[in-house]
Amino acid sequence: MADSKKTGSKKGGAVEVASRRREAVRVHAKSRRSESSRQWLQRHLNDPYVAAAQTEGYRSRAAFKLLQLDEKFKLLKPGLRVLDLGAAPGGWTQVTSKVIAKKGSKLVALDILPMMPIEGVEILQMDFMDDDAPDRLKELMGGPADLVLSDMAPNTTGHPGTDHIRIMALTEMAAHFALDILAPGGAFVCKFFQGGAEQEVLALLKKHFAKTRHAKPAASRAESSETYLVAQGFRK
Repeated sequence: MADSKKTGSKKGGAVEVASRRREAVRVHAKSRRSESSRQWLQRHLNDPYVAAAQTEGYRSRAAFKLLQLDEKFKLLKPGLRVLDLGAAPGGWTQVTSKVIAKKGSKLVALDILPMMPIEGVEILQMDFMDDDAPDRLKELMGGPADLVLSDMAPNTTGHPGTDHIRIMALTEMAAHFALDILAPGGAFVCKFFQGGAEQEVLALLKKHFAKTRHAKPAASRAESSETYLVAQGFRK
C-alpha cells in the first residue's frame, strides 16, 4: 500500500484518492440524531477526499475539486491576479496561493464570513454585492482580475425547486460581478446546478467568453447535481 501521507498530488493530476480503500466507519442511530444527520455523518466519515484533505492540510475537501479543474483547464499560473469569491474556509484559496505565488501575483479571498489567515493572501470580509466591492477589489489587486473563482452556494431550505432557484440566482450575481472585474482574456469558474433555471447564466457567459464548458470533478459527489462551469477568454 502506498504511503498514507501521499494521498494526492499538489497538481491534482494524480489525485487518486477515490481508488484508496479503508475500513468503512458506521454511525449507529442515536435518539438525538436524525436519520438524515446520521447518514450525512457516515458519508462524511467515509469520504476519501475528507481524509485526503486532512492528510494534506487543506481546510476542506473542495480543494480537490479545484485541483482537478485546474488539471483539465490549466486555470492557475504564476503571476496571476485572482479573486476567490465566497472563499471561507479557504480550501480553494490554499490551492491557488501555492500555484500562483510569484512576484506580481495577487490573490484576494472574499467572504461574508471570517476566515483564518493564509500567507500571501489578502482576506476581505465583505459582501461582493456591496456597491464599492468592484473598485475596492481592483485596488487591492492592482488592476482587474485574470481569474475569478466562485464555489459559493446559499444555505438550502430542503425544497429542491426553491433551492435550485436560489443557487442559480447567486451564480448569476457572481457571473455579473466577474464581468465587471475581469481583464480581457480572463477566466471565470463557478459552481453550477442543473435543474432548469441555469439557461440565463449559461447564455450570459457564452456571450462574453470565447469558451464555456461544463465539468464535474471526481471530487464532486456523484449523487449531487453540482457541476462547474468554466468560462475562458473573456471579451470585454
